[in-house]
Amino acid sequence: MELDELLKLMVDKGASDIHLRVPSPPVLRIDGELIPQEDLPALTAKDVEAAFEHVVTPKQRSTFLREKELDIAYSVPGLARFRVSVLQQRGTISLAFRLVPIEVLSIDDLELPQICKELVLKPRGLVLVTGPTGSGKSTTLAAMVHHLNETDKRNIITIEDPIEYLHSNKKCIIAQRDLGDDTKSFDTALVHALRHDPDVIVVGEMRDLATISTAIRAAETGHLVMGTLHTTDAAQTVGRIIDIFPSDHQQQIRLQLSQIIEAVLCQTLLPRVRGGRVATFEIMLANSAVRNLIREGKTYELPNVMRLSSKDGMVTLDQALADLVRSGIVSQEEAMMKSSNPERLLKSLQFEYGLSRL
Repeated sequence: MELDELLKLMVDKGASDIHLRVPSPPVLRIDGELIPQEDLPALTAKDVEAAFEHVVTPKQRSTFLREKELDIAYSVPGLARFRVSVLQQRGTISLAFRLVPIEVLSIDDLELPQICKELVLKPRGLVLVTGPTGSGKSTTLAAMVHHLNETDKRNIITIEDPIEYLHSNKKCIIAQRDLGDDTKSFDTALVHALRHDPDVIVVGEMRDLATISTAIRAAETGHLVMGTLHTTDAAQTVGRIIDIFPSDHQQQIRLQLSQIIEAVLCQTLLPRVRGGRVATFEIMLANSAVRNLIREGKTYELPNVMRLSSKDGMVTLDQALADLVRSGIVSQEEAMMKSSNPERLLKSLQFEYGLSRL
């Protein structure tokens, strides 16, 4: 099959990813499970090289030959956009395509927490969307930008690697910058974004000291900054930001972070009992108690504050998982695998089950 036919097969079967790697047949990821397409022939090095040549520009090809890895976007008109990861393994090329729908879905379409609508309308501060790779962070950020674009007049600058969802100007004006083609680094792009009269800056990934430092400075100077981190809960997210700085700067960073942080949304995807997947969120909102704990370096106490602040819209991951199990949306086994504290989650579910029998 030609590459575009394979990508259509991927879309038709509802897959999130397709892997092209020698010497196996194409492999689809459907609802989180890898499914080899056994009715298709095993791929040769020549097959994968042809697919690679089909999606890259001469400049991108040169970058891959030099770096041995590449992240780009590829579009099939009328079908979808794809995020493409290219790497070399055992002397051959390996390709992974991730589906990025052409249409940006809304917060309601994706069944995201309603607090997302409030957070993206904040005039300033730092909002972080975190989670493991493939958990939907980019999709959540795109839905939030989409809501802002339909609601308020702002100048939005995004820095992405690569650009996934394409936004058109509605009430907002939006500039989307691609790492590699439009800018050399997240840090450099952030510095120049601050000179471009922005209201909102979206950072595709806050991956290093320079980027995080500049993002904090941008939030301090009156901008709304939204970004992602590969962390699994709110306490770990705060700790990761602080720990990336030298030890003699960490107390100052705690103070700065406590003043600018607005929210941390930690998301993960779970398989539904009846098929498909569902996103669940740990939500930390920056009330006075949260800010005090960050400032005092007591991030280990954040989960307790979140558990006691449900009336403010906060929820821990275990509370969110328990709700999904109680609703029959996900199995207890799947929830336990995603829990940061499986023992506590199990006790909570057993306690509630015991009460329901009384």
